[in-house]
Amino acid sequence: MAYTRGNLAVKEKASQERVTQQRYKETTKVVTRRTGLPAREKILYLITLVAVILVGGALMSRYAHIYDLNKQAQSTISDIKVYEKTIADLQVEKETLNNQVIENAKQLGYVEASGKDVIYVPRSTSTKSTGTESSSNTASSK
Repeated sequence: MAYTRGNLAVKEKASQERVTQQRYKETTKVVTRRTGLPAREKILYLITLVAVILVGGALMSRYAHIYDLNKQAQSTISDIKVYEKTIADLQVEKETLNNQVIENAKQLGYVEASGKDVIYVPRSTSTKSTGTESSSNTASSK
């Protein structure tokens, strides 16, 4: 017998009846069948899916092309910076070589021509063709 809050007078039959009543319970289940989609609707979904895929592919290809152009532009800019540095180095080297030419000429005994001195240098040709002789005659006659 169970002891419940100080009361020993408990019916055992009531608890046994509850257990027997809950043993069987009737339930009804509604089963619905889902019908398939009509052919037109399937084709519509398929066409929509293909259109979305084509638009997405076109956008992705455009973005890939833009990315490629940006990459080419950045590499060109970096190449330009390298070439500008090389040009600056060559300009400095050119200036030093020009200064060395003047110094070397003075060491060899050459003198700078003044503005009044005019130097005529006749043209000499190594080949004997009539075209070059006529051009040398016109140059010397001027």
